Amino acid sequence: MRNSTALLLRESAVDLTRRDAIPRPRTFDGEAMTVEAVIASTTPVRRRDARGDFLEILDPSGLDLAVTRGASVLDSHQQGGIDNVIGVIDDVRVEGNEVIARIRFSSRPEIAPVVTDIRNGIIRNVSVGYEVGEWKAGKDASGARTMTAVRWSVREASFVAVPADPTARTRAANDDRAIRELGRRAGVATDRVNTLVECGASIDDARRAFLNDMLDRSVTVRSAGTTNMHNAATLDNPDVFQRAAAEAMYMRIVPSFTPSPQARQYIGMSCADIARECLHRSGISTLGMTAPSLITRALQTTSDYPALLANLMNKSLREAYQIAPSGVRRIARQTEANDFRAKSRIQIDHSGFTLDLINESAEYPYGAFIDSAESYSVATYGKIFAITRKALVNDDLGGLGDVTQRLGLAAAEFERQKLVDLIVQNAGLGPTMSDSLTLFHASHGNVGTGGVPSETSLSEARLLMRNQTGPGGGGISVVPRYLIVPSALETNAEKLITSVQATQTANVNPFAFLDLIVEPRLTDTHRWYLSADPALLPCIEFAYLAGAPGPQTESRAGFEVDGVQTKVRLDYGCGAVEWRGLVTNAGQ
Repeated sequence: MRNSTALLLRESAVDLTRRDAIPRPRTFDGEAMTVEAVIASTTPVRRRDARGDFLEILDPSGLDLAVTRGASVLDSHQQGGIDNVIGVIDDVRVEGNEVIARIRFSSRPEIAPVVTDIRNGIIRNVSVGYEVGEWKAGKDASGARTMTAVRWSVREASFVAVPADPTARTRAANDDRAIRELGRRAGVATDRVNTLVECGASIDDARRAFLNDMLDRSVTVRSAGTTNMHNAATLDNPDVFQRAAAEAMYMRIVPSFTPSPQARQYIGMSCADIARECLHRSGISTLGMTAPSLITRALQTTSDYPALLANLMNKSLREAYQIAPSGVRRIARQTEANDFRAKSRIQIDHSGFTLDLINESAEYPYGAFIDSAESYSVATYGKIFAITRKALVNDDLGGLGDVTQRLGLAAAEFERQKLVDLIVQNAGLGPTMSDSLTLFHASHGNVGTGGVPSETSLSEARLLMRNQTGPGGGGISVVPRYLIVPSALETNAEKLITSVQATQTANVNPFAFLDLIVEPRLTDTHRWYLSADPALLPCIEFAYLAGAPGPQTESRAGFEVDGVQTKVRLDYGCGAVEWRGLVTNAGQ
């Protein structure tokens, strides 16, 4: 929670918040000239800040006793000179939920009548001025917003004739609304308006500040030659606000997430609080609105709220999508497609390419490349789901996060399954290639003699890969990198490729260089594969539509449903583009 010493300034010119205290006349000690007063308790006091009404709670355990001891006791909060000091807080202690101070009065003759009236219970109103160093946001049992001072200190206490005017806060609230309206009409950034409200600025002060801001912006615009009034790095920019609010909401789903500095002021805010902020930014009064009304109005009348919810859903979905286990995806190369037409990959064979000796004055001969083409296309997959108004009103971001995370994992699983389905076509021999043969075929020289993974079968598979030639007949020196097995062969494969510290040549493991990929989606419990590094010889490719890698989300305010409809779309395709870097073995 941000340090907000000036958050509640409404009545004081010295950055102190005040609340009433309760003196105890019966504790008056005539000899020591002391009296006790309850200066704070956990009893909530209604306050108001830039976000609306809340309950302020002072946590006694957070009181800085060292600073509080020695604080001045004043006459009616008068801070103009030492003549107004009538005593000092001599000691302070915490008893249960109360903070009790012992006030020692000055022996100056001129204040003797005041001390007598306090002793007799005639002057019985005490007001305390305190400063808060750290707040903790929360909610009480009824759902009302609370702000608990967890680090605070008493700076002064005053005996006053009349306790705080309860209508003063009403007048402040009216001033706040007027300042916000002025700021909206003047085109002032929301964070600038919030700062003025939180500092207790008067309407006249705010009017002067807004005028200066307008003049400054006018000079900046003329010198820059542009009319763009949005600073890309501040909350005045709708994109920045939407992203910041979404990050704050996402932090409630994933507490370990570190938000940007712009998001920190929204941390801990509920869905309804965020809706209120969106309405304020649109210049819509939220006075008297309940949580359901705030959310409904924000969905219907602002673009910020649906957009930031979409941002939240997209972030949650993509985080889950990116951490999903990769499996067979590791042997494929990622590309992109410009459209939905068949995507052809031209393979240029340079296996037989040689450089000729060029004699003096001789011409350079032309070389020839032999090329072959395989193709596949990208298709669109998707689904719509609803973020219901009920979930938003209930502030159920945890459930919302579970849904989007499952969608992210499901999208990743969908892609992996597509790759597996491609490889296991035709009883495990793969798709039909452009030469009318399956990916794995004896004529392609990439089908081993059936057997479980062993030194013998792996040696054969490696030799098959090493002996591959390019379309022109030249050697291409393919090196295996991955051993892909179903779950049933995992233990056997691990033993086979585990590195050992050999002391004799007979104990050397020649396959320790292989990386093991266990793919549980392979339903044939016997068949296994060997693959080259896709960075050197890509055999399997997958592609996204250009500019849209992975699942994409779009949201709009729902009409058929109360809430926000979110569409998840995936433009994805995969295909086999080469066979020389793959070998399969049917096992036993």
